[in-house]
Amino acid sequence: MKKKNNRPIEIDLINYGLYSEWDGENSNLPKFIELTDKVEAKIGVEFGMIVEIRKARGRYLDFEIDHPPFPDESGEIAPPFTGTFRVKHNPFKFFLGDTVWHPIEDKRGYWKLSIFLDGDLLITKTIDLY
Repeated sequence: MKKKNNRPIEIDLINYGLYSEWDGENSNLPKFIELTDKVEAKIGVEFGMIVEIRKARGRYLDFEIDHPPFPDESGEIAPPFTGTFRVKHNPFKFFLGDTVWHPIEDKRGYWKLSIFLDGDLLITKTIDLY
């Protein structure tokens, strides 16, 4: 049986706000443009946060992006975006964010970005798309 790792993880918010376009398939983080928690909603605008995680190599963390209500492909209200990522090295920088797409109107509002370990909140940041 594998022993559970109880070592405390360290996580710092490096920056948040506006970023250059990000390619999620690429390991490079987007370029930081402006520190802000209010971002103008325009098509293609990239927003979010970059965190630095230490003492977590090999661990899996969960993320959630809770967003204003907008319909998904089936017309239902889209649930928060969730996922899991592996901390590949120590320290590890991670970008959590999104971009604005059509229609803009239903993307405006508060976007809450959160990272969890085993259900416990490690860090959260809210960005207001206006």
